[in-house]
Amino acid sequence: MGTIVIEGIRLYAYHGCLPEEGLIGANYTVDVTIKTAFEKAAQNDNLDDTIDYVDVYEIVKKQMAIRSKLIEHVGQRIIDQLNADFNTIEGVQVKVTKHNPPMNGNVDKVSVVLGNLE
Repeated sequence: MGTIVIEGIRLYAYHGCLPEEGLIGANYTVDVTIKTAFEKAAQNDNLDDTIDYVDVYEIVKKQMAIRSKLIEHVGQRIIDQLNADFNTIEGVQVKVTKHNPPMNGNVDKVSVVLGNLE
């Protein structure tokens, strides 16, 4: 068993409860951690025996393009799609970070972490 970590997927998206957020959008960062068996790929150097990082990125990009009020909802959709597309996943964790959220204060970012790596 091993862990694949894809950090800092930077995307512009339109999530949020406020109507303006659907028009203006914001910068987001997504981190994905996947627990999976890739020992065979480590031995034979064959991409077919592991999870392709490009496929993970495309799933994140596609789900982030679908507007949601809550980043919790987006994160769960990403997890659901990863599990649907890759049957070798033993555990997955997704962190969705919204930069410069519209709050009544000086806040750099807010994040949610979903999933289970156990």
